[in-house]
Amino acid sequence: MAVYAIGDIQGCYDPFARLLEKLAFDPASDSLWLTGDVVNRGPKSLQALRFVRSLGDSAITVLGNHDLHLLALAAGVRVEGERFASLDEVLKAPDRDELVDWLRHRPLAHYDKSLNTLLVHAGTHPDWSVQQTLGLAAEVEHALRKKNKWRSMLRKMYANNPRKWSNELTGKKRLRFIVNCLTRMRMLTRKRRMNFAHTGPPFRARRDLLPWFRFTPRAAAETRIVFGHWSALGLIVLPELVSLDTGCVWGNQLTAVRLDTERPEVIQVPGQSS
Repeated sequence: MAVYAIGDIQGCYDPFARLLEKLAFDPASDSLWLTGDVVNRGPKSLQALRFVRSLGDSAITVLGNHDLHLLALAAGVRVEGERFASLDEVLKAPDRDELVDWLRHRPLAHYDKSLNTLLVHAGTHPDWSVQQTLGLAAEVEHALRKKNKWRSMLRKMYANNPRKWSNELTGKKRLRFIVNCLTRMRMLTRKRRMNFAHTGPPFRARRDLLPWFRFTPRAAAETRIVFGHWSALGLIVLPELVSLDTGCVWGNQLTAVRLDTERPEVIQVPGQSS
């Protein structure tokens, strides 16, 4: 049995299918960990979403910010615009409700004790342990999974504040911070306030900004963290950190890393052609 983590698909179904073929992936015995952002920007979001859902328990995908955009659109929260045009096919699909229901039941964080590995879309706050990350993610998951609450929760999701974590946060501010941290975060100020303006590589950032994973001490430092979201960061494979968004949707590569071997194996295929 192999465990593969794969970076952001973003509607690029064809490269995804080619990568699975290269892996000789067998859903009867192997497992996929997906870093989120299954949909949006690429040409085949509907096909990608349907396929990942069809894999059942052999695929674990955490929610990314683009997956949450789809849920928000389905809830009538956001007005459709050009940046979400690639999601029209999903929103008009005959199985839209089933797909949306499945998507809103995905986790925001997943942990495997045997691999000592945490899967998230963007990252985890330097002050959060693995167990705290899972507990906070569960608060948002609970809201998304309640039929009478998920739309209300998504209406309150779109804002950048608060930017600094406190255990005293409550209500919509608490849920919003958790969502932003797990699905949007890249850089923080040295006072641990999230910065959403810088999306490029870390070396081009202001001196007072650091990537979330470079803070010391970091509560989850003893656990390997697998994440995507940051295509400008690119591929990183370290014992404690695996960054997997290699810009498939921008024509670069779609990347998989095998997690259950002593030396993680990197497998790539060309990304989405223009």
